[in-house]
Amino acid sequence: MTITTLSSRELNHDVSSAKKAAQKGPVVITDRGKPSHVLMTYGDFQRLTGKRRHLTESLAMPGLSKIDLDATRIEIEPRQVDLS
Repeated sequence: MTITTLSSRELNHDVSSAKKAAQKGPVVITDRGKPSHVLMTYGDFQRLTGKRRHLTESLAMPGLSKIDLDATRIEIEPRQVDLS
């Protein structure tokens, strides 16, 4: 992830490059040299705010195809209950 820092003036002059930079990571917007806002993609915002998704949406996320999943099936057996 790349963090980009832009002044308010730079943001106003070139919004499209700020949006492109937000694709790679958060863009910190400064006002008089101090961080004041953060620009990020809507997908990153949803992830950070904890919005729940459907399993199909999660599995469709970019980069997941590179993960090896070796799920072993487990057997759950009922156990004896002593009610005496």
